[in-house]
Amino acid sequence: MKATGVVRRIDDLGRVVIPKEIRKTLRIKEGDPLEIFTDREGQVILKKYSPIGELSEFAAGYAETLSKTTGHIACITDKDTIIAVSGGSKKEFLEQDISQELEQLMEDKEVYTSKDNGDVSMPISKNDSKERKYNAQVVYPIISNGDTIGTVILMSKEANTKMNDVENKVAQSAATFLGSQMEI
Repeated sequence: MKATGVVRRIDDLGRVVIPKEIRKTLRIKEGDPLEIFTDREGQVILKKYSPIGELSEFAAGYAETLSKTTGHIACITDKDTIIAVSGGSKKEFLEQDISQELEQLMEDKEVYTSKDNGDVSMPISKNDSKERKYNAQVVYPIISNGDTIGTVILMSKEANTKMNDVENKVAQSAATFLGSQMEI
């Protein structure tokens, strides 16, 4: 565990303020859910809660099905990281933090489809640059109870591939299904 050197007092209602620097580093925003754990040594541990992260095993199987069905790379993210990938390099994507562009797309609840198969595409992870090898993309937000909780992403490495209505509908169906699983 990393020491921050910051000490906070608990107020009369049992609240403690998480310093702004830590919230910024961990990308914790107002209203974000946190899980609270304790260990045997009496430490209290706060962890950012990911509702779709609880379905990571299910999401991995779903990503594999999407990849086999479409022939594209399939990724499923929560609000912070890529939790499942199939058809592409797990080392490159799995458990990578998502890009600011993808985070903004989720916040706006927008669907993204690359317009053509040019060299510039939406960066998926923080490590991506805009000069990507994935020429065609569909990004569809997973919405549960009115909140975006992640995305379904289809990407193609083929130079002459364009995403069309079929890929859009497949990504939409996957996102809708995953979102409905979180409402149960």
